[in-house]
Amino acid sequence: MPPGAPMGHGGPAGYGYPGYPQGYGWSGMPLPPQNGAGTAAMVLGILACCMFCAYGVVSVVLGILAIVFGIKGRKRVAEGLADNHSQAQAGLITGIIGLILGLAVVVVVIVSIMVAVNSDTSYEDDEYGYGAQRPVVTAPALG
Repeated sequence: MPPGAPMGHGGPAGYGYPGYPQGYGWSGMPLPPQNGAGTAAMVLGILACCMFCAYGVVSVVLGILAIVFGIKGRKRVAEGLADNHSQAQAGLITGIIGLILGLAVVVVVIVSIMVAVNSDTSYEDDEYGYGAQRPVVTAPALG
């Protein structure tokens, strides 16, 4: 009978070789790192910095999401579940920058709308026909 075969060496059927503890099969591969939050933070942070020109609203939303995912990513790195501390940190920083840019654009848009609404100047312009009518000059007929 070969070594380690069922009922070999007088023991019950099991796994492994004599002298080693009996196991219940291969434990499998270790879990891969959970880098999704850090990567998402970095992507959202970069988009927040780029999208501030869309009236700032998109940048504010993406900046907040990048900050949340950056904090989650840093917590996962601290717990040993992820290994992309740099991406999570970059996402957090770019999220803060995108949020500040977005808020600045929102403030500028609101202030400029308020100034335009509350201004007392008239925007009537004679050049575009809003004021006095100009006489129409026609070319002489060729004949």
